[in-house]
Amino acid sequence: MDAAAWNDRYAAAKFVWSTEPNQFLAAEVADLPPGRALDLACGEGRNAVWLATLGWDATGVDFSDAGLGKAAKLAEANEVTAKTRWVCADATSWVPDEQFDLVAVAYLHLPEPLRRAAMSVAVAALAPGGTLVVIGHDATNITEGVGGPPDPAVLYGPDDIVGDLHSADPALVVERAERVLRAVRVETDGGAEERHAIDCLVRVRRP
Repeated sequence: MDAAAWNDRYAAAKFVWSTEPNQFLAAEVADLPPGRALDLACGEGRNAVWLATLGWDATGVDFSDAGLGKAAKLAEANEVTAKTRWVCADATSWVPDEQFDLVAVAYLHLPEPLRRAAMSVAVAALAPGGTLVVIGHDATNITEGVGGPPDPAVLYGPDDIVGDLHSADPALVVERAERVLRAVRVETDGGAEERHAIDCLVRVRRP
């Protein structure tokens, strides 16, 4: 989907995604002291706003100005406007104007060449000593999980992301690279039931 398509999707007043932070990102940053954070391809800004409520100076980058408009409203509702900054730019080609202690890339799904470009941007934005967290629908989710994009060309596994990141900087230290389960409530003919989506989670640190 291009920026126009995402603008159409984000046009409604109601949030497309939850306004709560991603559960895996929340767990991965729990032990980090607040600093400068980047949410690359931030969409409606839920993760960046949540980080700002914890004291981070959070920058959200996305090519959808409609999504960023909702992110700004979410920041205002959470009284963290002064702790947030929104940049309308493509995650695959944006040139970071500073480096960040935390970089998060959550559920950005692109064909491999564009994915690698986005991961290079994420690595370029990472400060020495900083942490980079990538979360997304795992390639196995199509056949073994629930939800997520049905196109295998935009999915990936932990090894794919580690390869992308090491191509950008071989010195990055891998702290986690695994598949994780996420509970999803699914409506069925017999009523709602809990199933599991399979996500890819990678955390690296720049020495």
